[in-house]
Amino acid sequence: MQAIGIGGRLTVSIVLGGLAFGQQVCWAQSSRDALFDDDNEAPTTQAPATAEATAPGHGIKGFVQFEMARTTASPEHWSKLRTRGEVGSQGNFGDGLKWKANVRLDYDTVFDVNSYYPSAVAHDQRANAALRETYLDASAGDWDFRFGRQHVVWGEMVGLFFADVVSARDLREFILPDFDMLRTPQWAARAEYFKNDSHAELLWIPVATYDEIGKPGAEFFPYQPVLPGFVSQYRSEVQPSRNLSNGNYGVRLSTLKNGWDVSGFHYSSMDIQPTFYREIVGSTMIFEARHGRINQTGGTLAKDLGSVVLKGEAVYTTGRSFAVLNTAAVNGVVAQHTLDWAAGLDFTLPADTRFNVQLFERVFFDHNPDIISDKHENGYSLYASKKFGGKWEAQATFISSLNRSDWLFRPRLQWNFEQNWRLLFGADVFRGPPLGMFGQYSNRDRVYAEVRYSF
Repeated sequence: MQAIGIGGRLTVSIVLGGLAFGQQVCWAQSSRDALFDDDNEAPTTQAPATAEATAPGHGIKGFVQFEMARTTASPEHWSKLRTRGEVGSQGNFGDGLKWKANVRLDYDTVFDVNSYYPSAVAHDQRANAALRETYLDASAGDWDFRFGRQHVVWGEMVGLFFADVVSARDLREFILPDFDMLRTPQWAARAEYFKNDSHAELLWIPVATYDEIGKPGAEFFPYQPVLPGFVSQYRSEVQPSRNLSNGNYGVRLSTLKNGWDVSGFHYSSMDIQPTFYREIVGSTMIFEARHGRINQTGGTLAKDLGSVVLKGEAVYTTGRSFAVLNTAAVNGVVAQHTLDWAAGLDFTLPADTRFNVQLFERVFFDHNPDIISDKHENGYSLYASKKFGGKWEAQATFISSLNRSDWLFRPRLQWNFEQNWRLLFGADVFRGPPLGMFGQYSNRDRVYAEVRYSF
């Protein structure tokens, strides 16, 4: 089955209103500088991902970090021993031309020290090299242009992907990495027009990047439900051919009026998240991940009410299919039109304390009773953070369905022990039914640590 899940896609599970949770906070932004200038990044609940957020000038900037995680459920095992580095620079050619280039390198020794994972998983996740945001900027009057590999952020919610429909995501660790680690930039041409408090954006992605879901046997591979009496088999993912007819394009308009930041958009794309199609051969269910064209129309709003920020967004999606729990359906999927909406309040409290609460829902129009999800799938999230001692910050996230007992709890502690250094300790706890968004990973509870140096 395909249902939008946390991190943008969780194909085997009951959907929680299209939820996708990260750690980053995207505040309402309407000014030209805030929307286009990389030197004005949105504030986040984390320490800066790189020195770029704090260091002036150009030069070489980036980070090096070591991440370790141990799965505590049986069988207990090391699930990550990864070293990750990212380095980049930006500059100005003059005459309104700017550039930026970044690259990321990973190596995970967990695949060298144990034989827990299949060889295909080790080959997929042991070593990775990726070009991150790398683009050219140009300006002409009220127009700004960006060409190259870039992030396009359309969402306004705190750590949730609803209207943020453009960027792909690396979901090989579900939605557990920080937001800046999770997102994958797209090769795109973007034009933005600014006039007073209004902003228009035109976007074209000739060759799309898609969600990375990993290989069968990986820690968080999105296994599909198998009916009693059958066994499962997975074919390789089929991504759309690289031609212009499979390109993505969209338009977004926004304005700031009487303190309300409001936007609307339409986006036509080859779905960044896969749908698992099914073929039955004897007693074997063979699954194949494919990407079809979808259309999404939506909008966002935000209002600063002093110590409270109100946010909301909604997206109506056509063309996406979902798995059905019977053997009669052709390809094992059925098309459904859906509406995802979310609303939240972000409170700035005394003593360096912050609290956020959000409600969200997915509505299935002409709901097919054979899909896993209810016609109305509802959920909520709670987030709290507290800074203390000048260098410490405690955070906790709880995300749950309102339809059933299916939840994720994420406590973590951050210590900025020296300038440009941070240390994290945390845990990820999953509970719920086997087909639940979180319950399917109830044997993937883990504890983790991370140390990062930014330069």
